[in-house]
Amino acid sequence: MTDAALIWSYLASKPLLWLCATLFAYWAGDAAFRASGRRPIANPVMIAVILLAVLLWATATPYSNYFEGAQFVHFMLGPATVCLAVPLQANLRQIRRAALPIAAALLAGSFTAVFAALAIAWALGADASLMASLAPKSATAPVAIGISEALGGQPTLTAVLVLLTGMIGAIFVTPMLNALGLRDWRARGFATGVAAHGIGTARAFQVHDTAGAFASIGMGLNAVLTAFLAPLVLRLFL
Repeated sequence: MTDAALIWSYLASKPLLWLCATLFAYWAGDAAFRASGRRPIANPVMIAVILLAVLLWATATPYSNYFEGAQFVHFMLGPATVCLAVPLQANLRQIRRAALPIAAALLAGSFTAVFAALAIAWALGADASLMASLAPKSATAPVAIGISEALGGQPTLTAVLVLLTGMIGAIFVTPMLNALGLRDWRARGFATGVAAHGIGTARAFQVHDTAGAFASIGMGLNAVLTAFLAPLVLRLFL
């Protein structure tokens, strides 16, 4: 047992272990998702987060040690966000045709996401730092963290809130849109991307290619608009 503890102590200090653990956790989550028949409740990201949280808790591993390995995955968020230009360019003709509805939906979705979160937090007595962390929760993670830092929020808390927003959105978006009778894949995808950023976009691609493309567009445009809206709306409450 002593030898095993020493071996684990040595491995736990190495970034490669936590990079592999992160990739394995997502693989396990994706396998469970496929085995469930792609049910939204079996979201692979949610499963991966639970597995990693249990592992860190069981081994008493500090988050800073884990992030030394996970930062390699975190780094790829930036290039992945830049790649949103690809679906924008590929669907430029359809975007031009529906420019007015897209602009209206984007403004309504972005403003509602920021205002509703801040209004609830303000009503419950949240302080300025917490509200600044909460304001960009519906933007994609690299943008949301940058906004949070600029507003005086807590980037780590913002990352958690972004993750929760995406997972909840990915789980509920398909049954909710089905219940509303919304059949246009462009509208479904765009709404998903605006409300649930990258995790919701991944879910949209699993449902339909057109929905995924427009979810990517919604996520990218929402990230840009949230950078302008979040500081303005935050001032209303502070």
